[in-house]
Amino acid sequence: MRVKQINHVSFAVRDLARSREFYEGVLGLHTVERPNLGIPGVWYGAGEGQIHLIQVPPGVAVGAAPERLTPLANHCAFEIDDYEKFVAHLKQRGLPVVETNRELGQLFVQDPDGNVIELIRPR
Repeated sequence: MRVKQINHVSFAVRDLARSREFYEGVLGLHTVERPNLGIPGVWYGAGEGQIHLIQVPPGVAVGAAPERLTPLANHCAFEIDDYEKFVAHLKQRGLPVVETNRELGQLFVQDPDGNVIELIRPR
């Protein structure tokens, strides 16, 4: 018995339209078919896995995002094709970026709900 691979990563979001702008407009992810689950959300393809955004109803507690952008927070990492272009793209959009290791091509950013996203060059 063993785990074979990641199927999906799920992020709780408060404003689905705002989050879609980040995941589609900033990260360039593309939507995939999602069944009607009775709550608003959107799914994205990410290699062989998926990213699921779930709009949380008002008043439902799902945990708090870190107070500031930190690589120590729980996060999801996406492999990127061009480190320098991604850094410039994020900064052009006015997003705070933490570059922890330029040699490894590793940086961190937050989505509109404070979820931490790592972007890393292939090793």
